[in-house]
Amino acid sequence: MNPRPAPHGRSSRLPKRPPLSEIPERLIDSEEAAAIIGIHPKTLQRYARRGLIRGVYVGKLWRFRGSTIEEWIDREELAS
Repeated sequence: MNPRPAPHGRSSRLPKRPPLSEIPERLIDSEEAAAIIGIHPKTLQRYARRGLIRGVYVGKLWRFRGSTIEEWIDREELAS
């Protein structure tokens, strides 16, 4: 017995999952990012506005990549 064809000519297979390297990194909020660095969230937001640390302004909230926070910490440690 042959399997029934998918409706409208679509494949019955599910789409392939992208490799982990292509899945975007989760964004964290100001509070979580500031806690990692050990500063106040408002200070972190001020740094982001001044371009001292990369962040994304989404709606009314700042978001940061964890890797960006780690890179910033590493740069600051090297500078001191």
